[in-house]
Amino acid sequence: MKSIPTLSVVSLGLTAILLGQFQAEAGNKGGGSDGGGDGGAAAIGADVIVGAITPPVKYGAATINGVSMMAYSIGTVSCNIGDQQLEWYASPDPRHPFIPMNAYRLKGGRFEQIGMSWGKHGFCALQQSLCGSCTPAGGGCPSLLGVGCSDPYDASLNGSQGGLGPRHEVNAATGAFPGTFGAGMPSPNPTVGRRLQIAASDLNPTQNPGAIYYFEAQYIHPQDAAAGNKHNNASYTRFLVGTLTGGSYNITTTGQTITQKPALDVWRSWDADVLSRNVDVPNDGRFIVAESVRSLGAAGWHYEYAIFNLNSDRSGRSFSVPVGAGANVTNIGFKDVDYHSGEPFSPTDWTATVANGAVTWTGGDHAVDPNSNALRFATLYNFWFDSDQPPATVTGTLGLFKPGAAGAPNSMSVATRGPAASANPADLDGDGSVGAADLSVLLGNWGNSGTGDIDGDGSVGAADLSALLGAWGG
Repeated sequence: MKSIPTLSVVSLGLTAILLGQFQAEAGNKGGGSDGGGDGGAAAIGADVIVGAITPPVKYGAATINGVSMMAYSIGTVSCNIGDQQLEWYASPDPRHPFIPMNAYRLKGGRFEQIGMSWGKHGFCALQQSLCGSCTPAGGGCPSLLGVGCSDPYDASLNGSQGGLGPRHEVNAATGAFPGTFGAGMPSPNPTVGRRLQIAASDLNPTQNPGAIYYFEAQYIHPQDAAAGNKHNNASYTRFLVGTLTGGSYNITTTGQTITQKPALDVWRSWDADVLSRNVDVPNDGRFIVAESVRSLGAAGWHYEYAIFNLNSDRSGRSFSVPVGAGANVTNIGFKDVDYHSGEPFSPTDWTATVANGAVTWTGGDHAVDPNSNALRFATLYNFWFDSDQPPATVTGTLGLFKPGAAGAPNSMSVATRGPAASANPADLDGDGSVGAADLSVLLGNWGNSGTGDIDGDGSVGAADLSALLGAWGG
C-alpha cells in the first residue's frame, strides 16, 4: 500500500518540522570537511532526497548461520527538491529509485553499522506536498514525481520482499541497475529475508547499556546522479529499542529526520573530538572518513576510525594510517556488516598488518575475486587500535577495489590522525629510557614487522639492533 497512515494524524506538525529542516540546511550545497552530504537549496535538474523516515514495522526473528536475526523495515518519504520532474517508472523499466535501508549503533565511543536491507525498487509516485509547494506531474500515481512534490512509502511497502532487490546489481555512482531485478536469486526466508536484518545481540538492552541507535535510508536514482545531485540522498533518524514481544524487540523512531546527511554525521554530535572528511573519487563517488582519538591516561591513546561509502562504485579495498617512528601499536581491530539473503559478497574480514611505518587493513583483490570483501556503497566499516603515542595529523590512504579507467587513481589520500613519532624511537617500551626491556622487545619481534622496527624498513633486524644499542641509556 502506497500510504503513510501515521501522517494522517501528525501531517501538519511533521510538515512544519521538515520545512524547518530544509530551511536550516538551505545554502549548504557543496559538502566539504563537515562530512555531510551536499544539499539544502533546490538543485538544478531532478534531485531526490529522503524527506522523512517514518515509523518501522517488525517481522519477527529467525536463526541464520547460528545467529538470531531480527527483521524490520522503515517508511520513507521522498522529495524532489530539484527543478525538473523525476522519473518513477515501475520495473522492468530501470528509471526509478532504489532505496537501501541501514541501522547503526553508537556504543562505547564507536559508531558502527549493525544492519542492512536489500533495496526497495520504486514504482509510481504520489504527488504530495510534505516537502513544500508541489507542482504535480499528473493525477493519481503517475510515473513521474513533480517538482517540489513528495511520495510516501510506508514501512510495510518498503518491507515487501517481492519489491526488494539485491545491492550487487546497483552502480550507486551512476544510479544504474537492471529493470528486472533479482534474477536467479534464492527465495527469501519468509520472516527476515531481504529485509533490514539486525542481530538480536546488537539490540538486547542488557547487552548494550547506554547504546544509541539510528536508522538511515537513501534514494539512488540514475536521473538524480546524472544531474550531479547524488551526494544528498541519505537521511537518518534515531530509534529506541523497547520490550521483547513476538520474538523480536519493539522499535520506535524518535525525533525529527535529519535530511540530506548520512547517519555517520551524528557521531560528531556525541563526541566533540570527531573529525570527518569527504573523499571524492574522480568520476565515481564519495567516501566519508571520520575519526576520534581519546586519551587512555597512562595506557596511551585509542584511535577509532569509521569509513562510510556513500555512493562509490569502485568501493574500498584497504585503509592505511601512518605510524610515527618508535610508536607502539596494539589492540588492532576491524568490524564490518555482513550482507545476506543470497548477496554474493564474501564475509571474510579484512586483515591488519603493521609494516613500513603504517597500520594497514586490507580486504579482497578484485582481480582475484570480484565478490571479495570490499567497502561497497551505503555501507560503513570500523577500524581501531591503541598506541603509546599522542595523535598527529597524518596522510592516510584509502585503497580502491575496482579498477578505474586509464589514468584513474588506485587510491585516495585523506588527512586524518595517527600516532606521532616517539621522542626516542629506540624506547620501545615507552618507559623513558633505552635499556634491557627495550632489547627484549626488539629480540622478541626479530624478523617481523611492527614494534622494534626502529629504522622503518618493514622488518626488525640488525640495523634496528644497532640503532637501539647506539641509544642505550638515553
